[in-house]
Amino acid sequence: MSLETVSENRSFGGTQGVYRHKSQATGTDMTFAVYLPPAAEDGLVPVLWYLSGLTCTHENAMTKAGAQQWAAESGIGLIFPDTSPRGEGVPDDDAYDLGQGAGFYVDATQDPWKKNFQMWHYVTHELPELVFDNFQLDREAQGITGHSMGGHGALTIAMTFPDRYRSVSAFAPIANPSQSDWGRKQLTAYLGGDESAWAAHDSTLLMREKGYKGEILIDQGTDDQFLELLKPEALAQAMVARRQPGMFRMQPGYDHSYFFVQSFMGEHVLWHAERLY
Repeated sequence: MSLETVSENRSFGGTQGVYRHKSQATGTDMTFAVYLPPAAEDGLVPVLWYLSGLTCTHENAMTKAGAQQWAAESGIGLIFPDTSPRGEGVPDDDAYDLGQGAGFYVDATQDPWKKNFQMWHYVTHELPELVFDNFQLDREAQGITGHSMGGHGALTIAMTFPDRYRSVSAFAPIANPSQSDWGRKQLTAYLGGDESAWAAHDSTLLMREKGYKGEILIDQGTDDQFLELLKPEALAQAMVARRQPGMFRMQPGYDHSYFFVQSFMGEHVLWHAERLY
């Protein structure tokens, strides 16, 4: 696949780039960002995928999460995909939580979404092949994290491909979407009314079924305005019941914003770096 460079900027001794390509999975142009630390000048470096939340593009975390400094110091690359296909002719909805900006990291099977909304395949297959063919990133040393809808994506993907991702973490993930209004609406629209098809995209259900072979790190703010939609207690209980190694931390006073993500991004990058090197 051909790759178009949108921009490249020096950042903490490395390079923050934004790129565009024609996606076969979504049938649209897709934009994503890659940060290469200074260590990439000397060879392959581990990589941390960051999946963003509702209404976001690649740009939100790239500019607001404060990850580049920590990645530069740790010697790991960062990948920021978009959250959905976009453009003229791509289905959308008037609500902010369905359609463009709200792909939920699933492969839609229902009209009108199935033609373009193949975000699971895009993030787990198509985009990895593209970036590993074009950048100094080590496909044998991958970690994944994300915020909100992206935390949902990171956890479900890591538990589905445990041998691919050496590390996983999440910021305020949508933890039990099959039992939440941030989930039931979208899973019905994208996957249909058969709830058995939803189980592969619910981290609480996956935790009960299989868990993750390594440790998991999750941070959740106690003052998050969306706690009733995120349902962190369901995932925490599933982790305890499974005796899943890791940490589920309730952070006093933090909300759902990128100020929360910024505050703990350094700890998450270091968590991944320790497991990727």
